[in-house]
Amino acid sequence: MEPDRTDSEEKTQLDPLEALGTAFRDMLVPCLEECARGRWGLFGTNEHLGEGSSHQPWPEAERVRELAVTVQAVLAQSGEQNALCDEFLDLCTIHGESNPGEPRLARSFLQRIEKGQVGTATEEKGRPW
Repeated sequence: MEPDRTDSEEKTQLDPLEALGTAFRDMLVPCLEECARGRWGLFGTNEHLGEGSSHQPWPEAERVRELAVTVQAVLAQSGEQNALCDEFLDLCTIHGESNPGEPRLARSFLQRIEKGQVGTATEEKGRPW
């Protein structure tokens, strides 16, 4: 007969998932702050321009995007989600002439994080900026 799991044992099993989410947030927020100040590249808007573009490479932004994909994949295996990660990856898909620039997206996203609104419906459906 298998012994009953205690709450602390269940929490221990969740800690790696929580740690992954915390690591993502700890990497994301400074990048969002830098992007909000005018640096482009966090949301991958100009990746299609290639190495010959005037935009400087931003390795930390690339790592944040990679970590977001990893977090999303790992959590999906256990049927869980990370609202911050999901919303960030959604913002990474916004490209086009009529969409806001990355600094504006970053400022808006930081405000939503600070207000605890990540994972809730945005005020204007489809356009969180």
